[in-house]
Amino acid sequence: MNTSPSILRGVLLAGLCLAMTDLSAGNERADGNSFVANASSAAGDERIKDLATIAGVRDNQLVGYGLVVGLDGSGDQTTQAPFTVQSLKNMLGQLGVTVPPNVNPQLKNVAAVMVTADLPPFAKPGQRMDITVSSLGNAKSLRGGTLLMTPMKGADGQIYAMAQGNLTVGGFGAGGADGSSVTVNVPSVGRIPNGATVEREVPTAFTQGDSLVLNLKRSDFTTANRMSEVINQNFGGDVAQPLDGSSVQVRAPIDPGQRVAFVSMLENLTVATGEPPARVVINARTGTIVIGAGVKVTPAAVTHGSLTVTISENPAVSQPGAFAGGRTAVVPQTDINVEQGKNRMFLFAPGTTLGEIVQAVNDVGAAPGDLVAILEALREAGSLRADLVVI
Repeated sequence: MNTSPSILRGVLLAGLCLAMTDLSAGNERADGNSFVANASSAAGDERIKDLATIAGVRDNQLVGYGLVVGLDGSGDQTTQAPFTVQSLKNMLGQLGVTVPPNVNPQLKNVAAVMVTADLPPFAKPGQRMDITVSSLGNAKSLRGGTLLMTPMKGADGQIYAMAQGNLTVGGFGAGGADGSSVTVNVPSVGRIPNGATVEREVPTAFTQGDSLVLNLKRSDFTTANRMSEVINQNFGGDVAQPLDGSSVQVRAPIDPGQRVAFVSMLENLTVATGEPPARVVINARTGTIVIGAGVKVTPAAVTHGSLTVTISENPAVSQPGAFAGGRTAVVPQTDINVEQGKNRMFLFAPGTTLGEIVQAVNDVGAAPGDLVAILEALREAGSLRADLVVI
């Protein structure tokens, strides 16, 4: 059924007014369910604000190249970072100071740095944001330095912010004349709170069109369908429609003020999320194993023994008699010891749950490395009802 934009705006505006009246007065609707009751968080439910983001409302990365001055001898070594000297000459030239071409100043108080920041959505000119300053050359520390005015550009090459200020560095380092040194944290990276001023606004598509698209942070068809149903239950009609497993399209008012009020109520609705897929995640570097709640094992019998082979060298000294005419020699002697563990076999019954898996593995005293081998063997045997992910 096609609905004209004017009728849709009227319906949404009426729904907004009714919902706002319910929120302020706490009165129930004719069906006995108030908007507050529908928006209240139940056990296991999550807000749409935490489940999804609005398409087009996003951060934008900015980057810039600048100079940090005022360091206490911990700046770039000009022989290994010639671009620092070149940048300093260019900056002085713009300020009216001419440096002779054949002069190569040896600077220890200056460091070339990269400045990065995330420009938040809807940031307006004049607002401030935090920046991170990282050494580009071989500066030992940025502690006590001051960042000179640095333009920050976006992916399109346009300048969106200007950065400048005194650095806050959490790390430090110290060294001795004999070459010994100690370093705490990372002294070559610092931050400047509110160190950049926004100069240009990034246009967004939030106020464009007659609909919004909610993108789920984790794709799930069940969650997308339930989110659409919750929105329709609270605003009526076919306001929301799932597009796929990660997107839900929602019709919204055209007026910016009404749209902001609509999204404010929309993002506070709660949705019963779908169960995550059965998955076992293994970190091969740290030995960390995470088993999801939906993991099950079909009937299987498992035994996991350990075979340890120890080879040790115990050389012996051969000492000849006093008048034998020989000489002392080292005779190699190798000892080999083989030990095999006597771990018991354990049985997985049909529909074994996560707790039973952990209990069975703990009973035989399997280490994390042994558990990885058991899970891989269960998957190859077709008994593990889960995805095995190695990161």
